[in-house]
Amino acid sequence: MGAFETIMKFKYNVSEVFTSIQGEGTRAGLPSVFIRLQGCELRCKWCDTPYALDLKERATMLSGEDLMNKIYSSGIKIVTITGGEPLNQKAILPFMSFLCDKDYVVILETNGHLDISEVDKRVVKVMDLKCPGSGMEKFNNYKNIEHLDKKDEIKFVILNKLDYDWAKDKIREYDLDKKVGTILFSPVWDELEPKYLAEWIIKDSLKVRLNLQIHKYIWGGNVRGV
Repeated sequence: MGAFETIMKFKYNVSEVFTSIQGEGTRAGLPSVFIRLQGCELRCKWCDTPYALDLKERATMLSGEDLMNKIYSSGIKIVTITGGEPLNQKAILPFMSFLCDKDYVVILETNGHLDISEVDKRVVKVMDLKCPGSGMEKFNNYKNIEHLDKKDEIKFVILNKLDYDWAKDKIREYDLDKKVGTILFSPVWDELEPKYLAEWIIKDSLKVRLNLQIHKYIWGGNVRGV
């Protein structure tokens, strides 16, 4: 069996597939197909997709062919691979490369815990660095920073001023503004008012992008499939 046939027949553990507006990052506001894979080892205190965390749960098993049919039928050329943590399922690596070969813009949203070195260089990586407020700071894999470039994005989800100051320190420590094209500061939904985060950024003249989850402002904070 060739590489194409393998990619099309492999079964992925999928939490959900949907089309929506990209809510975050530099492509916020653009239509995207979202493939949310099931399973994540981390348990961030503010996680907004708890239904996609259980690694042992079999959500919906879909083949590569099933996924491609959904993508083709959407007519949309941006595909966001998210989770859970997508890199728990290693077969997503050749699938993302296949999408790149087909001229799709592929965005990988990853928690930054697992090795990203094997991700196709054409994939746009949006990688979290977990702040102390998440409770998952110890799982940050700083070696992954070496595998990011100017098309990629680093995201900090900010709970409070402590998280903000911690993120500022990490930007300086790792020269993140020289490594990636965009650094995202995202306030925890319903915990930190965006105006405070905006004021801190302005006061410090910080070269970051205030990252609001616009899909939540459109449809609400607890709505799935958007």
